[in-house]
Amino acid sequence: MQIMCVPIQYTHSYPLYIYPRNLAPENPILVSFTTEKSQKRKYTTNAEVKNNRKTQRFITSSASASYMGFPTNGAGANKPLKFLLYGKTGWIGGLLGDLCRAQGIDFSYGSGRLENRASLEADIAAAKPTHVLNAAGVTGRPNVDWCESHKVETIRANVVGTLTLADVCRENGLLLVNFATGCIFEYDKDHPLGSGIGFKEEDTPNFIGSFYSKTKAMVEDLLRNYDNVCTLRVRMPISSDLSNPRNFITKITRYDKVVDIPNSMTILDELLPISIEMAKRNLTGIWNFTNPGVVSHNEVLQMYKDYIDPNFSWKNFDLEEQAKVIVAPRSNNELDTTKLKNMFPELLSIKESLVKYVFQPNRKVNA
Repeated sequence: MQIMCVPIQYTHSYPLYIYPRNLAPENPILVSFTTEKSQKRKYTTNAEVKNNRKTQRFITSSASASYMGFPTNGAGANKPLKFLLYGKTGWIGGLLGDLCRAQGIDFSYGSGRLENRASLEADIAAAKPTHVLNAAGVTGRPNVDWCESHKVETIRANVVGTLTLADVCRENGLLLVNFATGCIFEYDKDHPLGSGIGFKEEDTPNFIGSFYSKTKAMVEDLLRNYDNVCTLRVRMPISSDLSNPRNFITKITRYDKVVDIPNSMTILDELLPISIEMAKRNLTGIWNFTNPGVVSHNEVLQMYKDYIDPNFSWKNFDLEEQAKVIVAPRSNNELDTTKLKNMFPELLSIKESLVKYVFQPNRKVNA
């Protein structure tokens, strides 16, 4: 097969490879090229090039070629970044907007409903984005138990809406970074509690105890077929804003009793900037989006007592007792973060990140 070869350009220190539409390999590799003094592109002869059809960029990195390569209309030498965000009224969506402002990234929030294809197409036509980031969806208020009695609404937002957005993005040559959940696994005989053996990105979800998790597992499996999607498995998100009711720490400090089980968790202050970098690199596929390691509820609450409130106390109960006060079971697991850590070696372990990004900035107790 003949392909077009052009000089390599660079964006964010990652090489750009350009191929004719429909002729690019699944995993782009460096190809030989020729240049003329005039810097005009010199093409290998083939029918598509003669017909002057559109070309699309394929972004890849020697360190991560297997995770990249969607033919995107993303930012390039002559097209700066422009993010289209979904989830304006949500916690993560709001934080993403703040990060874009801080980094000087042009962005806008989509106003369309995810399940309404025409409204999404209108958003994209108006914003002309290079990337789409989706933090919208249904988690339930005050918690996921809401989804048990609102199943149609949950399907509409978490399944129909997410799939529609992914499909519209692909039709428009756009990468979609989708903030999903890692609460689709539970400890089992192959991943025992305390073993340090975490679930990997390619593992099949084994937790369907809640309707919320069931829909998330379903849509993740379907999104595997979309080569333009980057799925980020978030778990028990935590931020330095201890007043936010969605913050895992804020939640458990307000509970009468808590279970004490080690879990993988996501420190948003550290990981959300990484998600923006992942968008810039056009990373795709599924990623366990948590800090390495696990931390238990009691360990988190002890840190809260040590750094924030020395008079704080709490009580524990077991899963059987917990089941009496909740509608749907909760997921408890450890996710393997080897893939993410290899891509971002600076990523801190969960306990280190808790101290650096959450408890040190909020310290009220003298050391």
